[in-house]
Amino acid sequence: MVLALKDKWLWDSWYIHDGEQWHCYFLQADKSIGDPEQRHWNVSYGHATSKELINWHHLGTCFMPSVTPAWDDYTTWTGSVVRGHDDQWHLFYTGTSKEGGGKHQKLGHAVSNDLHNWQRVGDGLILDRDDRYEEYEEDRWHDRAFRDPWVIQNPEGGWLMYFTARNASIEGKLDAGAIGLATSNDLYNWTLEDPVFTGGFGELEVPQVFEWDGQWYCLFCTAGRFWNDKARQIIGEPAQTGTHYLIADHPKGPWRIATGPILDDERYAARIVEQNNKKYLLGFVMQDETTGEFPGIISDPVMVLKGSDGQLSLHYEDTRQVERINHG
Repeated sequence: MVLALKDKWLWDSWYIHDGEQWHCYFLQADKSIGDPEQRHWNVSYGHATSKELINWHHLGTCFMPSVTPAWDDYTTWTGSVVRGHDDQWHLFYTGTSKEGGGKHQKLGHAVSNDLHNWQRVGDGLILDRDDRYEEYEEDRWHDRAFRDPWVIQNPEGGWLMYFTARNASIEGKLDAGAIGLATSNDLYNWTLEDPVFTGGFGELEVPQVFEWDGQWYCLFCTAGRFWNDKARQIIGEPAQTGTHYLIADHPKGPWRIATGPILDDERYAARIVEQNNKKYLLGFVMQDETTGEFPGIISDPVMVLKGSDGQLSLHYEDTRQVERINHG
């Protein structure tokens, strides 16, 4: 069963396992607004749990924009969750304000003891751009990209946060898309670092960094209109919208664009999770095959394979077998 709600559109999602079950957090908007393109400005977080990533139990809304004037009173967008050394759960999220028209993205922090009830740390704000990252320019981009925080433990100690940004030192519009980096020793105090990757795209959204058998991967998604000639040459395909990845030997890079084919052209803002020593990809479905409309659902998991050359691919047949097993 796909992850879906009758009265809401769902899109970006992220996952954490608490030792017993999976928790999925997803962006949601009421279908009563009428136009799915307006979902970004009518957003809250939904929460669901599952034992096997297929059958989901919905727990309702768990986080939303501030109800009083604040830096995050307009939107709370994509984030990630980790468990800290303090045994609390930590949510890192994207926020924008009504005063700024939703153009100036910043990063926030909230904590929870039960993975559902979240409290902002102070006013929530933990990180904003500096001169290494592009500021909003109306004639250049529709927003100031500084969003989608993904936090992992640094294998060398402390924590690493990756996020969507644009490199201020790059002139070309379709060359400036970047994966930004910040570091922390305690999850509360963060130091902004140089971008760890720039090049190939005007925008790389929703990064997810993980290690697989000594190789590091950075999953990302982007629209076809944001590819430049370098990306098309390396990937070896026409520009298209979907999910692809970078490869590195170290979590701080240097990162390189993986050659094609693109990992997934059906799902966007996808994540890779591990279940029973196998890796699966989940993401929101971009388009209904029959109607062409935005369906607002999150797909069943699809198995991810890693070749001997380090390249990733999806394996649908095995996923159907897994689904049959879980459904009996």
